[in-house]
Amino acid sequence: MAQASTGKRRGVGSRIGWPLKIFVGILLVLLVLLILNAFALNNETKSASVNVAGAQLVETTAGKLQVLDTGTPSGSMSAGQSLPIVLIHGSAGAINWWDDLIPLLKPYHRVIAIDLLGYGGSDKPDSDYSIETQANLVAQALGKLNISRAVLVGHSLGGSVVTSVAEQSPDLVSGLVLIDSGPDSSYGGLSGAAKASRTPILGQALWRLAPDSMIKKNVSQGFAPGYDVPDKYVQDVRNMTYSAYRKSSTGVEDYTDGKSLPDRLAELGKPLLVIFGEEDQIYDAREALSAYAAVPGAKTHLILNSGHSPQIEAPAQTARAIENFTRTITRSESAASGKAAVAQARKEAAESKKESGRKSNRQSDQAQQNAGNKSGQAKQKAAQLKRQASEKARKARQEALQAQKEAAGSKVESP
Repeated sequence: MAQASTGKRRGVGSRIGWPLKIFVGILLVLLVLLILNAFALNNETKSASVNVAGAQLVETTAGKLQVLDTGTPSGSMSAGQSLPIVLIHGSAGAINWWDDLIPLLKPYHRVIAIDLLGYGGSDKPDSDYSIETQANLVAQALGKLNISRAVLVGHSLGGSVVTSVAEQSPDLVSGLVLIDSGPDSSYGGLSGAAKASRTPILGQALWRLAPDSMIKKNVSQGFAPGYDVPDKYVQDVRNMTYSAYRKSSTGVEDYTDGKSLPDRLAELGKPLLVIFGEEDQIYDAREALSAYAAVPGAKTHLILNSGHSPQIEAPAQTARAIENFTRTITRSESAASGKAAVAQARKEAAESKKESGRKSNRQSDQAQQNAGNKSGQAKQKAAQLKRQASEKARKARQEALQAQKEAAGSKVESP
């Protein structure tokens, strides 16, 4: 009886064990597939290509960047009177995030929009996406375009990039505009699937499997609640590689956590304008503006009825704020340049006066020296003449004595 009972239990166990083994096997296969997917996405690269009308590819040390350069301004201000404006997009963005702003700035400025490495039409290597590297590449691109001074505008992650450009190349930056850039990661961040997409293994799976509707929901955090997100911004995410997306996100966190943007900007001392949309869903707009207000000389601007991307949601207000800020810098630099020119002219006049005085003194000294030389020559000549006269007188005396002697001898000898 005992043996029969044992055999029955083994049969039941075997029947239950096979489904479990199959289930475990399926899980293992899925896990292997997820790991392979993660490996593939982490090593995925894409080459640069122009996908914006009128844009060009600019070579840098890390790859080609897509650049849209609107060229010389055609408005009432000449190129020499207006500063160029450089536009740097945010995370998962591209040049097209400035589509509504560029036409408003272009009549008065040369406007340049750049796709960062890993974004838009730029190269997407499996390499370094730190903020410092991105900033260095932006500076390289501007050098290729012969930009020596400009106002740099950065949206979200782009705010960190333009700050780093100012740290590395201060002479290149006349002023900075930050649009909805969090002071550091403690002020907020993405939520939901957007945050989960940065998690190892799970993030790669979501990147591969996420439908457009999920991507659009994640991107909607970059706008005010209820904003109808255009499909082109979903495509911007699709155009990225997972490696570029994840490493860029890590890069900006490392940069701002190492030292907050307000602290960095305070050390730079550059003219600063910070713009925030009141309904930003990623950062608390008012808290963020308060942090930036501590930067000496900083100007802050809150745009109502706008979320994280006022350059898209309220382009006219954003453009007006940037234009007013840029004009202020232009006037300030012109005044400083005028003062410097006056100071230089005064310095040159003083140097000229000193040189004239030195020349006059040299001429006077030379005249005195010449007069002295002439006087010395005259004295020498007079002395020579005196010596000659003395010599003649001596000879004359000798000749007279000789004549007297001869006359005396003649008297003695005569009969």
